[in-house]
Amino acid sequence: MNKTNLKIHPSVQSLKLSLPYADGGIKAGFPSPAQDYMESAIDLNKELIKHPASTFYGRVKGDSMIDANVHDGDILVIDKSLEPQNGDMAVCFIDGEFTIKYIRLEKDVIWLEPANENYEPIKVTIENDFLIWGIVTYCIQNKRRR
Repeated sequence: MNKTNLKIHPSVQSLKLSLPYADGGIKAGFPSPAQDYMESAIDLNKELIKHPASTFYGRVKGDSMIDANVHDGDILVIDKSLEPQNGDMAVCFIDGEFTIKYIRLEKDVIWLEPANENYEPIKVTIENDFLIWGIVTYCIQNKRRR
């Protein structure tokens, strides 16, 4: 089976770390002289986590979602309180292992679809021990490692 495994960690909301924040946005085109300074601060826990009691971090292991720009070593923010919707990137528990896949919900079947042509979709059947564990809301990447 084509799994992308995860190490799951709870989010810790008691920590507060405010970092300088370019509130006006960072231009991807020509730089603006008005952006020469940082005006405010941002707390990434507040920015990335909407439901603290049901949010976890997971570190990606594997390459089955590489065409969705999810790479080995990336950190996912996973919200267990969200209702799964067709096309969501989800962390699923299937037959004793975690995997990250897009979910395709059909009337009588669920498909787990990788984002890498080297892997086949997984058809979830009644024989599988299966749970949609949480929905991926953010992917945090180290852009320097590649």
